[in-house]
Amino acid sequence: MTKTYSVLLSALFCLFLGGICTASLLLPKRTFSPLENRYLAKPPALSGEALTSGTFMQEAEDYISDHVAGRDFWVGLKAWSERLSGKRENNGVYFGARDTLLNRVEGPDREKLARDVGYVNTLTENLAVPVYFGLIPTAAQVWADRLPAGAPTADEAALIQEAYTACQASVVDLAGALEAHREEDLFYRTDHHWTSLGAFYGGNALLTAMGLEPLRLEDFPKTTVSTEFYGTTFSASGVRWVPPDQIDTYVPADGVQVTSYFKGEPEPGSLYVDRFLQEKDKYGYFLGGNQPLCVLTNPTVQGPRLLAVRDSYTDSLAPFLTQRFSQIHLFDLRYNLNSVRDYVEEHDIDAVAVLYSFSNFASDRNLFLLGR
Repeated sequence: MTKTYSVLLSALFCLFLGGICTASLLLPKRTFSPLENRYLAKPPALSGEALTSGTFMQEAEDYISDHVAGRDFWVGLKAWSERLSGKRENNGVYFGARDTLLNRVEGPDREKLARDVGYVNTLTENLAVPVYFGLIPTAAQVWADRLPAGAPTADEAALIQEAYTACQASVVDLAGALEAHREEDLFYRTDHHWTSLGAFYGGNALLTAMGLEPLRLEDFPKTTVSTEFYGTTFSASGVRWVPPDQIDTYVPADGVQVTSYFKGEPEPGSLYVDRFLQEKDKYGYFLGGNQPLCVLTNPTVQGPRLLAVRDSYTDSLAPFLTQRFSQIHLFDLRYNLNSVRDYVEEHDIDAVAVLYSFSNFASDRNLFLLGR
């Protein structure tokens, strides 16, 4: 390599870095990344304490990383380089078979898991109505055959069984219901949630556990509302080569009255909120996304009143439940600090179901509220 050639390469490299730095400084700063589905870092606050503790430099690095020019391109390039180097994982997401992105599930804190099951037991003891407890396995468990060979992930089946053995509530065999249909599209390939089809099988598992008549899928025509869904797993992975998912519905919204409490006060809601189909977070199409409380009423059904202590998986399950319950009260412990016991008594609830995905149950810090 000649000296002139070395100088030229160095000059081009410096020019490239200078161009990136200049563009990063001059381009408008974004507050939110739709592709990554997260808020970007804010400028670090300068203070003596921040400088001495090292937090200023950490926040500065995060800010620079989040606002570098062409960030979406560099994130995708990193994922491609990981794939080409033979790695089958990026940012905790496995590159699975059949264009499936699978979140790695870490082994939970066993003491926390036992403690949280204890809170379900306390709720069961405090209520005069039956309580049902169901944990939804993740796609990494149900679609374990799609994982890269030797990919480590928690043994959810054993952990769910351990939780069920210690639980005094009536348990719901959601894992068995999904396992029986594992070859079907039970989960989105680019998102951690189950699909409407997966929610259908989960709903029937709950109905069976409660002694109610299961639904028949053939009674509900499938409607595809979007073919351009890229979910949260896609956002975290940096992967850009998998095709999008489609979102389907089965139960029509006609006749179901929905009252939402996004800001703590009742307001008209809907089973499906069409505006989310134009946004990145299309899963919000179901009920409009997370909220402290949501009440669904079906005047045509002469069934019991159900309170579901829920996470986001319940949003796509709720339409099916409206076919067997006269009222469904979706109670989210992350945003609703009211006593579940008092709520059940005040609203003449006939049964309570504590329904969570396994990964959410293992990480939730609000389950102690069940014992209030």
